[in-house]
Amino acid sequence: MNKRPVKKIGVANIVNILLAICVLILVINFNVDGTKDMSENSSILEVIHQRKSVRNYTDKKVSEEQLETLVRAGMAAPTAVNKQPWSFVVVNDREILDKLGNELPYAKMLKGAPAAVIVCGDLSKALEGWEQEFWIQDCSAATENILIAAEAIGLGAVWTAAYPAKDRMKTVIDILNLPKHIIPLNVIPVGYPKGVEKPKDKWKPENLKWNSWQ
Repeated sequence: MNKRPVKKIGVANIVNILLAICVLILVINFNVDGTKDMSENSSILEVIHQRKSVRNYTDKKVSEEQLETLVRAGMAAPTAVNKQPWSFVVVNDREILDKLGNELPYAKMLKGAPAAVIVCGDLSKALEGWEQEFWIQDCSAATENILIAAEAIGLGAVWTAAYPAKDRMKTVIDILNLPKHIIPLNVIPVGYPKGVEKPKDKWKPENLKWNSWQ
């Protein structure tokens, strides 16, 4: 029997094969128009519509990795001129959580939460003049990202305001020893939900206008 010579696969051929595999993966995960597969889009929308304000938590601990995941989501928010005028304080110390819960009138649930994220504006990184107040919008966008991320990974959270209530801001500043250029926008208690709260249907067609107010 005649043996045929075995062809060696060159480096270029290997690279081409790997590129072909990558293209195949992209085709599978994306539609022809470049958008993500509808099932993934649907899951993202489902998380958004399932988000709810959670004020009752189990005793289960939230890991530092999970808390960092939330902050990473916050930092992915849009920001004016990419200034990123924010800073985040994560609290998982029981004594500090209880102190905040005792002093903040609308954040009593902190005494039952295993953790909290405090979203702050950093004026040292903010724009100047009248544009400085864009930090409020930027930090609000970051906050919403955190709330949606919490829902996505099975946690519950609720936005409790600090800014612009001076007494609440002072409480957070004093307890967390925040410097003068750091302004607490809110305190977000975080934990595993007990399942008490349910999402609200906030869709109201009358709040939608097309092309003009009339």
